[in-house]
Amino acid sequence: MPDYIAPMASSAAHDRVINTKPSLINYVAAVFAAIGSFLFGYDSGIISSVISANYTHFHSYFNEPKQNIIGAIVSVFAGGAFFGALLAGQTADLIGRKRTIQMGSLIAIVGCTLQTAAVNVAMLIVGRLIAGFSIGVLSMIVPMYQAEISPPHARGLLSGTTQLMISFGFFVANWVGYGCGFINGTGQFRVPLGIQIIPGVMLLTGMFFLPYSPRWLAKKGRHEEARNTLIRLHGGRASAKIEVVEAEFAEILNQIEWENQNLKTSYKDLISNKPNIHRTLCGCLVQAMCQWTGVNVNNYYGPTIYAALGFGGSQTLLINGIQGAWGLVCTFVFITFIVDRIGRRWPLIIGAVFLSIIMAWQTGTNEPFSDPTFKSKSMGIAGIAAVFMFSLAFSWSFGPVSWIYQSEIFPMNIRALGASVSTASNWANNVIIAQVTPYGFSNIGWKYFLVYTACNASNAVLSYFLFPETKNKTLEEIGLLFGDTNVRSMPAVDGYSRSALEKDKDHLHQDHLEDLAV
Repeated sequence: MPDYIAPMASSAAHDRVINTKPSLINYVAAVFAAIGSFLFGYDSGIISSVISANYTHFHSYFNEPKQNIIGAIVSVFAGGAFFGALLAGQTADLIGRKRTIQMGSLIAIVGCTLQTAAVNVAMLIVGRLIAGFSIGVLSMIVPMYQAEISPPHARGLLSGTTQLMISFGFFVANWVGYGCGFINGTGQFRVPLGIQIIPGVMLLTGMFFLPYSPRWLAKKGRHEEARNTLIRLHGGRASAKIEVVEAEFAEILNQIEWENQNLKTSYKDLISNKPNIHRTLCGCLVQAMCQWTGVNVNNYYGPTIYAALGFGGSQTLLINGIQGAWGLVCTFVFITFIVDRIGRRWPLIIGAVFLSIIMAWQTGTNEPFSDPTFKSKSMGIAGIAAVFMFSLAFSWSFGPVSWIYQSEIFPMNIRALGASVSTASNWANNVIIAQVTPYGFSNIGWKYFLVYTACNASNAVLSYFLFPETKNKTLEEIGLLFGDTNVRSMPAVDGYSRSALEKDKDHLHQDHLEDLAV
């Protein structure tokens, strides 16, 4: 039995838990932790500039590396990230969310230092591998940490800062890449690679001052620390409404105590029953589908696409930089004004439809340029417009939602493992796409975009039939949406939880949801 019994809370108090507004510490912790996501975006984005033909000092210093070596420099990063995500699934429960973020930042410092100081290709590849490993850790743990410190009403906003900071990382990388292209000497590639070390150091030191996840503290039996952390996350003792804190704490504690006494934590549990199979499928699919939207084709091969559309020289890097700024603005608008109002499910469905249409648009604008003699400024501009519209649709759908969703849907006993395999799914598909894309462009050219037209169409169908809506639910209540029968809601609150579930079933098509439930 729990050694702390929280006072019973009224359903009104529970409603106030659901609608609690974030305090300053919620914003600070979520945004600061997302420096790890900035590293993700920057490290992923800067390499496209460094390996581009405009970076002549990079190519000359490393003895004009062949295309297969360039491919290894790019793809080894995602390979390292795959294994980093799996490691984080273990350390998140063992040493906690906060310490795992610090572990990831420390590994990032080592990897980025090796890249900056590289004297040969082998050293550069090792640095990329280690940096990728760290980004795998951070990409898994940051959104989960954000979800566990956020009030339900604002979880989309605060967890969505993961994608916002990824976009910001790409944005900074694009402009740093553009500016450093004018440096004469090895600083042309060492400066942009070395900049990565700064956010790594900031994240490592800054996390000492931010709170632990209250749910992890409760899971470890550190109940008083968990309760005090909740008070801090509600604005401190001067501002926190104790009844609201007690209601939230009771729900967390009751659920965790029941799970500790009745459930185990292992990878087998991810597929041990229908609700877990459903949520594991959703977590892995939302990340795989995110990759197969075609986002990395546009991100990593943007300059290649712009060159194919008739633009050359520094123009391609400049357009890439503007596109990065556009993506950042779009993501900010979505997580601030849309995701916690509309939810997660419909942005995925509608976004996938638009992404499919836009990929067909990109197919049409790229096809005429397959003829080397074809020249058309207006067609080139139409092609660039398609890339910008893709960025809008992605930023309003799979970009933020994939990270938010995977961090919400798993119960506490398998949350770390579930988020781990979901993130690993992201990186595994990233590796596949990184390997396939150069061959796709070289062998079938503009027709390669049709692959993503079809993938996005299938993404819309899968999102419609598989993904329940999770907005405005506590992390403990979300289990009801997947058919869990062991959600330990308090009696005074239970009616609210189940009535909310019934409303969601109407939107999910009740017969389908009941088929998935145990």
